[in-house]
Amino acid sequence: MSFANRWEKNNDPSLSNKVKDAVRPPGPLKPRLDAATKRIEMQIQRLDQASNRFQERDKTIFNRIVDAYAKHDTARANVFANELAEIRKMEKMIFHAKLALEQITLRLKTVTELGDVAVTLLPVVGVISDIKTGMAAISPQAEKELGEIGNLLSGIVVDAGAVTGMTINFESVNEDSAKILDEAQTIAESRMKDTFPELPGGQSKVGAGLGDRV
Repeated sequence: MSFANRWEKNNDPSLSNKVKDAVRPPGPLKPRLDAATKRIEMQIQRLDQASNRFQERDKTIFNRIVDAYAKHDTARANVFANELAEIRKMEKMIFHAKLALEQITLRLKTVTELGDVAVTLLPVVGVISDIKTGMAAISPQAEKELGEIGNLLSGIVVDAGAVTGMTINFESVNEDSAKILDEAQTIAESRMKDTFPELPGGQSKVGAGLGDRV
């Protein structure tokens, strides 16, 4: 099968191709890749919305802490501080996930040739899996959607490998996946410092990010 037929939609498939697709109907790769990219972009938008909600909650709790310290009510301030620490832990996870997904979409949009698919997508599949695990405690719906996106990308990788003859080893790209996650985490930590004020009394520590990678 030619690159054009496998990458773009084939409007007039041959009989042999119809038989192959009937046995194993993967569909053209580019439309599937575009569909995965759009679903990831939708998740980024939802993470933005979740981040905004958490930031509003953060401001409310922070002001309560300040008020409690102003009234010398240390016990009450500590209760609110613990609550805020948990909120900021989730905020950091959202930042991390969003940044990682943004890096993934940039990578997916650079894929223009069939031979690039496996090389580009293999580390992406690992990142999606890591993000999915981290999001489980925040949004079961996001966890489910990311799982479906990961399966879609894995299928594209396998199909691309079958066409190009490339051996697919999902365990061999952990280093590339970790690089994407680490870059996202570095930026997430910086944004946390820029976005949120430190807690009164020196209680400024926030929880770890996805998969406790900090």
